[in-house]
Parts: sequence; structure tokens; C-alpha cells
Amino acid sequence: MQIGLIALTLAGMFFLPSVNATVITIPGHSEGSRQIIPKRGISMEDVLKKFGEPKQRFEPIGEPPIMEWSYGSFRVYFEHRTVLHSIDLKTLILPNQ
Repeated sequence: MQIGLIALTLAGMFFLPSVNATVITIPGHSEGSRQIIPKRGISMEDVLKKFGEPKQRFEPIGEPPIMEWSYGSFRVYFEHRTVLHSIDLKTLILPNQ
């Protein structure tokens, strides 16, 4: 019984279709071109400690309050006092107008 199971497993390995993948590259963008930006979930205090004072702070909007800080090459969005999202403006690709 065990020999039949092993033979079936080995046969399956040889006759399974191969998996192909395509890597899409975007000119001017690579893993090395990414900058370090704040990660989701860290506090405003930790962002200030690591990245310093932002170039611009925008007033909170809505409920819960969402605030935006601009650091020039990236933006950080907070819900209350916690990072909700960060955007790297150097690698952001916008659609053609």
C-alpha cells in the first residue's frame, strides 16, 4: 500500500503542468528606488521621532478625524493619532490625463 502511494506521488510530480510567471517591470521603478516611509499602525509620536517635523500639516477632516502630514517626497495619513496609510510620491504612478 505504501509503495503504491509513493509511486503515485512521484508520478504526479512528473506529470503536473509547470507553472509560469511573468514579471512586469516599470521603467524608473525598482525595489531599490523605494524610500522608507511610516508603516500602518504606528503613532504620531513615533513618526515625529523617526522622520522629524513634517513640511506641512493639514487640518483633520471628518469623523473619525483623518489628518495628513506632508514630508515632500511622501505623505502620511492618520486616523486620530495612528498611521492609517503612507504614500511614497516618488514611486506613485498616476494615470495619463
